[in-house]
Amino acid sequence: MRAMESSAGGLLGGLNSGVVLSLIAVLWTVAWQNLQHLQLQHFFKRHIGRHARRLAALVDPYLSVTVAEYDGGGRMRRAEAYEEVKAYLADTTSRDARHLRAEGAKDADRLVLSMVDGEEVADVLLPEEGGGTVFWWAYSKPPPGQQQDRRWGGGGGNDQENHRFYRLFFLDRHRDLVLNAYLPRVRREGRAVMVKNRRRKLSTNISTHQFTDAGFMRTAWTHVPFEHPKTFATLAMDPAKKKEIVDDLDTFKNGKDYYARVGKAWKRGYLLHGPPGTGKSAMIAAMANHLDYDIYDIELTSVSSNTELRKLFIETTSKSIIVIEDIDCSLDLTGTRTKKTDDKPPKVDGDGRKGAAADTTSKVTLSGLLNFIDGLWSACGGERIIVFTTNHLEKLDPALIRRGRMDKHIEMSYCGAPAFEFLARTYLGVEEHELFADVGALLQEVDMTPADVAENLTPKSTDDDADSCLRGLVAALEKAKEDKANGRGKDKQPDEEDGGVVIAQEQE
Repeated sequence: MRAMESSAGGLLGGLNSGVVLSLIAVLWTVAWQNLQHLQLQHFFKRHIGRHARRLAALVDPYLSVTVAEYDGGGRMRRAEAYEEVKAYLADTTSRDARHLRAEGAKDADRLVLSMVDGEEVADVLLPEEGGGTVFWWAYSKPPPGQQQDRRWGGGGGNDQENHRFYRLFFLDRHRDLVLNAYLPRVRREGRAVMVKNRRRKLSTNISTHQFTDAGFMRTAWTHVPFEHPKTFATLAMDPAKKKEIVDDLDTFKNGKDYYARVGKAWKRGYLLHGPPGTGKSAMIAAMANHLDYDIYDIELTSVSSNTELRKLFIETTSKSIIVIEDIDCSLDLTGTRTKKTDDKPPKVDGDGRKGAAADTTSKVTLSGLLNFIDGLWSACGGERIIVFTTNHLEKLDPALIRRGRMDKHIEMSYCGAPAFEFLARTYLGVEEHELFADVGALLQEVDMTPADVAENLTPKSTDDDADSCLRGLVAALEKAKEDKANGRGKDKQPDEEDGGVVIAQEQE
């Protein structure tokens, strides 16, 4: 009996022990969850990390400053500081680097060198900066979640560009001198180098994907060097109107303080309108050469959405002209803002371009374009000119071309006597000729674009001279007059090309 009682007591004791252990486990779990909720483990981790950093500082006394390629950690806009550091290092320390990247320079015989990814160079602090040596390291890393071993050519539209940086290392005792004297000097000298080596660009919105020594790269713009020779000196234009446009451009370029004082974004809109062949594209080239600006040529029908249009604008630089040519043919931006639905084939413009109905993929709206011109995002950056060209001013929505958006309207008209005389001097080198009066009289009776006049004045063989070219022009004008009298319609208009000879008149 006693044995049975002893056995039962042992069993009961074992059960009590199991219950106690289970209770302890439950309490521990609850307590640990509360500790996690209070983030006490992070508290201990921070203290351990702080002591570890102090210990590391005794071994490695160098501090670092990282200059990222894009501001704010995003990919909206390239950081000016990054470009300035890149230019400074290319000019002052490239001779010490072992591996360099070469790019074309303003001088056709020179190259601009810069550090490749993973390269490190040393720079010296000036005596007034405390002396000593600092080190720059160029590197890049893939965005989070992106595979680093992507095969060549395997990138798609969703791939992200590698994050690129410059990192500066310096001793702790030089902290104030580096931050307050050395880095400001680097930025100043970098800006000067950028001006010296700058090559003006003609860019278009073709997205490119490629691999470089810094990893996978993507950009919304593709560019070539801008080398158009047209200037205001070679535009056949009423001298008073030419001076008016040049003065307007100069006032804008020097108007940074004025725009800040009146509270306006530092930008200006120009609307160039007139028949094909009157030199609208050449006018844009002359504006760019006069201001020393880059050109961004937007093909609006290839922009898929308002968001993409905004991104394109943000990625443009200051000192640039943003161009949308033949805007009346790009999208449905006419006076009616309601969605039109008809099954008629797209109309063909007078110069062979299809009208707005040809576009089937772009979702850019009039509202999106208006915000692009003068919305909140248009104030990102400064010193930009926006130029629209059109062959049919009456087709555009008045909200698109009102003052404040397209500030200055310039009409590009048919060739007149002053423009013809300028062309004769330019193309044939003659100041006067017996046929000048005949040409002037015919130009008052028929419409001929400056491009057509210039083509007729261009020698076609070694036997051509001023007499033969002028006789050919007179014959062409007389034929155009005869066609007009016989009701055969207007002459076929050529595509706008180099012609570059315009008659400009501002619309008040």
